[in-house]
Amino acid sequence: MKNWKKMLLSLAISVGLLASAVPAMAAPQQPAVKVDNQVVHYSLGTPMIDKGTTLVPLRTTLQALDVQLTGAADDTITAVVDGKTITLKGKLKRIHGVTYAPIRVVGDAAGYKVSWDAKTRSVLLVSKETETVQAGGRGFMWEVESNGNTVYLVGSMHIADDSFYPLRPEFEEAFAEADYLGVEIDISKAADEEQQKLIMDLGMYQDGTTLKDHVSSETYAKLGEILKQSGMQPNALDAFKPWVAETTISSLKSVKAGYDASAGIDLYFIQKAIERKVPILELETYESQLGMFDNFSKELQEKNLNTALDNFDVLDESVNQMAEMWKTGNDEQLLEFTNSISGDEEYNKAMLIDRNIGMADKIDGYLKNGKNEEYFIVVGSAHYLGEHGIVKLLKDKGYTVVRK
Repeated sequence: MKNWKKMLLSLAISVGLLASAVPAMAAPQQPAVKVDNQVVHYSLGTPMIDKGTTLVPLRTTLQALDVQLTGAADDTITAVVDGKTITLKGKLKRIHGVTYAPIRVVGDAAGYKVSWDAKTRSVLLVSKETETVQAGGRGFMWEVESNGNTVYLVGSMHIADDSFYPLRPEFEEAFAEADYLGVEIDISKAADEEQQKLIMDLGMYQDGTTLKDHVSSETYAKLGEILKQSGMQPNALDAFKPWVAETTISSLKSVKAGYDASAGIDLYFIQKAIERKVPILELETYESQLGMFDNFSKELQEKNLNTALDNFDVLDESVNQMAEMWKTGNDEQLLEFTNSISGDEEYNKAMLIDRNIGMADKIDGYLKNGKNEEYFIVVGSAHYLGEHGIVKLLKDKGYTVVRK
């Protein structure tokens, strides 16, 4: 089994690092907005991403959608669409005299399909008249019912692009009825000061040493060459531990290939939950995810870093294969992909076994509470299948789990 599969598994099943644990990277540029492929030009204010939600200057955006704004106050927007007055609910922000609103709330109300293009960092709004049919993706979803409660288990691809959308109607219909959204961690909070401090505390050396003091000279030299190839200084990651360097290197190539955490399946539903005020449940924490990586042995951290470095040139092709697996919903490939990690006992236990048990126990609690509620759970796809997967763990508890 090729080593790159284990490296990709880190990207596939641990979302927090992709969104927030690459502090050495420059901050991404603010997103652009395109309406039927025409860039919207803003004279007052600019679009921004705030805690996972894209906010846009309200008046200018509505004008570009041929919608007349008549009022905006107290998180309520009134506007005229096709001659009809509508009222929208969405969290508004006032910045330097400009009113901002979530782009998805605005676009959906005006009858536009809203999607994200990771390659150009653009929000795309496409009218029904010009919309072209996209292949989208089948993905992975299971259903569990018990005690009047329903849990939908959705396998995420934490890095994605616009070709993953639109999702199958079954995803949207299930989420529309959900009382709660469950995710590994709420990555819309990734930029919060508390999370950034945690990343710095765990991911950086605190004793005056640097990465060069903790890995071999060969590993350090290979890292420097890859960083130079990527337009960075060869010592750009000196302050960080090997597990941060590994994640940075892996995400560098995936982003270049057009895949981005901002288009991931979990963030897609987190944004929808925020806009619709659906409560978000975290099955894990930033502390547990980051602590897991930080607790890897020194030998395993350097081994994983070398895997990323040695496979850097083929990583984009490998991510494409993983994306195709998700879009076709291929269970056999997903199981093979998950099983590829089992050769390293330390890695397998931390990445899958222990985490899967914790998440399955929480899902068991949701099913048993008897409140007649619906839970829409979105975690990395690789957590579900296999001997230690969440599906089998739930079946072992007596539940019937149905692939949808």
